[in-house]
Amino acid sequence: MADPYQTLGVARGATEADIKKAYRKLAKELHPDRNKDNPKASERFSQVTSAYDLLTDKDKRARFDRGEIDGDGNPAAPFGYGAGSPRPGGPGSGGFNSAGFEFGGDTADMGDIFEGLFGGGQRGGGFASGFGRRPQPKGANIAYQLRVPFVDAATLNPQRVTLGDGKAIDLKLPAGVETGTQMKLGGKGEQGPGGAGDAIVSIEVQAHRFFTRDGDDVRLDLPITLKEAVLGGSVRAPTVDKAVMLTIPAGTTSGKTLRLKGKGFYRKDGTRGDQLVTLMVDVPAHDAALQAFAEQWDGAGNPRAALGV
Repeated sequence: MADPYQTLGVARGATEADIKKAYRKLAKELHPDRNKDNPKASERFSQVTSAYDLLTDKDKRARFDRGEIDGDGNPAAPFGYGAGSPRPGGPGSGGFNSAGFEFGGDTADMGDIFEGLFGGGQRGGGFASGFGRRPQPKGANIAYQLRVPFVDAATLNPQRVTLGDGKAIDLKLPAGVETGTQMKLGGKGEQGPGGAGDAIVSIEVQAHRFFTRDGDDVRLDLPITLKEAVLGGSVRAPTVDKAVMLTIPAGTTSGKTLRLKGKGFYRKDGTRGDQLVTLMVDVPAHDAALQAFAEQWDGAGNPRAALGV
């Protein structure tokens, strides 16, 4: 029943970005793949994941902050009463004054209060008969690490995942997926008295051999020949979807960047980023004809003049 804020090491007023940053740091340190000989790290990883799940669920976080549920998401005993707490009206109860109520005379109908808290349970002696009862705990969550190929992440290609029970499922990636994204599969964790826990899948987007990610955009350095740079033309360029024809303007220099709209990663709102193609002029070595041309060419001035050299 740990405090999720303390578990993640953040303040109660932490933003969602602060919570996400703290989780990523701890998940990286405690992940089972990095702590195979340290069972305590695996247990701590599960606790950190559960805390992250609660604090990133706006409804659960609000209910926890109000004291309605505990750090495990279970209903909290109202007014601080629970196991070992004094019985209202009994010895040491202080007449329930600590909660702002008193018994005797024209006082509040405690049965009505508890009825509102517990959804209309049967009353007995002014109290809900189910007072103090808590639901059976669910089984533990199970953490999984899923490495997703770069192109699959960009195109949201479903991933085949085999769970601990041996069953395989097709996991649909969410828009906006990135390294650190978590997906919860309800009821796919360990069994417990109150049912199964959840499977928590942490995503790691793998690097690509020539594509790189820049926010929601994809970047690519595309080699072109000197002739294509000088005269211009159309060349094939790879994208995360498929190859497309790209028009090279005449007189292109290395470093010029062209934009392919909608060829990047999917955003959470369903739109897509772009692909930014940086052209790199490839000058061949030991080309006799090119060397002969360069020797008799005047060079077209000083391209470094603007730099003062």
